[in-house]
Amino acid sequence: TAFVVRLLQVQAVDAGTYTAKAEQNRYVVHTLPAERGGITDRNGVALASTVDAYDITADPTMFTREQLKIDDGPEQAAALLAPILGEEQKDLVAQLRPENEELRYVRLARRQTPQVWNQIKDLKTALTKKAETDKSVVNVLAGVFADPSSKRVYPGGDLAAAILGWVGADGKGGGGLERQLDKTLAGEDGKIRYAQSGGRQVPTAGSTETPAVPGSDVELTIDRDIQWAAQHAISEQVEKSKADGGYVIVQDTATGEILAMANSPGFDPGDLAHADPDALGNAALQDAFEPGSTAKVLSMAAVLEENAATPMTHITVPNRLKRGDRLFKDDVDHPTWYLTLNGVLAKSSNIGTIMATGELGKTQAEANKVLYSYMRKFGLGGYSGLGFPGETKGILAPPEQWSTSQQYTIPFGQGVSINALQAASIYSTIANGGVRVEPTLVRGTKGDDGRFTPAPEPEKTRVISEKTAKTLARMLESVVDDEEGTGTKARIPGYRVAGKTGTANRVDPATGQYKGYTSSFAGFAPADKPRVTVYCAIQNATEGSYFGGQICGPIYKQVMEFALKTLQVPPTGAAPANLPVTFKP
Repeated sequence: TAFVVRLLQVQAVDAGTYTAKAEQNRYVVHTLPAERGGITDRNGVALASTVDAYDITADPTMFTREQLKIDDGPEQAAALLAPILGEEQKDLVAQLRPENEELRYVRLARRQTPQVWNQIKDLKTALTKKAETDKSVVNVLAGVFADPSSKRVYPGGDLAAAILGWVGADGKGGGGLERQLDKTLAGEDGKIRYAQSGGRQVPTAGSTETPAVPGSDVELTIDRDIQWAAQHAISEQVEKSKADGGYVIVQDTATGEILAMANSPGFDPGDLAHADPDALGNAALQDAFEPGSTAKVLSMAAVLEENAATPMTHITVPNRLKRGDRLFKDDVDHPTWYLTLNGVLAKSSNIGTIMATGELGKTQAEANKVLYSYMRKFGLGGYSGLGFPGETKGILAPPEQWSTSQQYTIPFGQGVSINALQAASIYSTIANGGVRVEPTLVRGTKGDDGRFTPAPEPEKTRVISEKTAKTLARMLESVVDDEEGTGTKARIPGYRVAGKTGTANRVDPATGQYKGYTSSFAGFAPADKPRVTVYCAIQNATEGSYFGGQICGPIYKQVMEFALKTLQVPPTGAAPANLPVTFKP
């Protein structure tokens, strides 16, 4: 009678309760993480990839006294796991004995290597076998499992880190293109539900699965070798100059594709624990700074396009020039210079530039409006089109808001702020015959079906005439080739080089006051048949020279030579322009 009553109780009265308990211990659901797409350079070289890993998990209800028949199950398990996972034993105990007694899932460690999981599996197997022959032994690891996961690796270490960004502990892009293109790269996770016993899947009990959809691969415009050369060059000079930092942009003049975007200091996206938090962004896009004399080419473009002067126009440049309530001067004291407009650019005369841009209108206000319109067409005061996280559009106030001082400093690159890519784009526009091509970083994507989808064509805008662009290219050659020029250190034997130096007073981002200098060099080559633009800037050099021609000119030469060789660009063999710099009064 007792057995019959008990049977009725188990099979009828309490059947639902026992079934629920059985289901609870029997079935588990795991996420099947989607494999994150890789990122490669333009030649298919891996810059970011994904390797197999495991999230080590546990079911806390399997460590209770009811399950293990011992009181210290969590402590014994934590003692075994702590040295393998590199975690504190007390932290693991807290997870295995949570306040919520019904909690069935905890993650003990993320993204562990297959070797770590194999160690744990071997321990579980050994304990299971021992428990079969020795009833005093308890398999305290029966409730430990592994969810297949993945780990992001960056084969180049810090190479192109500012572009790539990183992936956070949650598996999501935390910066750079990893963040911007997270939906494309991430794919869609799947799920699997199966029966288990003693921590093992029961193959005969069946399972249900929703497969994961892998993310797409992304191919960049970056050339890994050119990126390395640019990063190496800027890092060396920043260290040598004891500078706050610096950047180098390398761009294809015809397509707008960015071949390199290097920053110093940098970081290793695979080792964020040791990274400087201030270096985690992409300073080449996020820093806004006054460009200085590299922006004089904008003033010259406006003057030539508006037919206010020609390269041969004579400009008598005094030692000082009074405008408004200020006396303006050049970088060096000098007797009266007798310069052509070409010479004003070659010798980087602030005074000459003010005088030339004053001819853009009948009044200074009209001249300001004309110059502003060209600056906007060249891309200043607007976003590049990359859509990169944290990118600045710089600062370019409307002309009616220019102060008395700005009316005369903006023509030579002070009182206006840009980022490094905007500066490079100015010179690429001139090199491309006056057509601005929106810069690009992504060439296309490849889905799990293997099909390559090219990125949309970049927007193209006519900024200045082809005639003006060619004239400017010839004028920029004088900066490098003429002994009177400020960019002689950027000469490349066998090639015609167009370029411009810049040395601007620098606004300290911490105080908002002028402190130190922004040193820069911008240009393209070959000057008469352009293929590559290189822009370099160094912030706050404190040791040695701070002049752009002296510290950025050599970087330009080093990176440009490497890029021309990598892209197999031959010299044109044509004779240089040799436009006159001075005139006899």
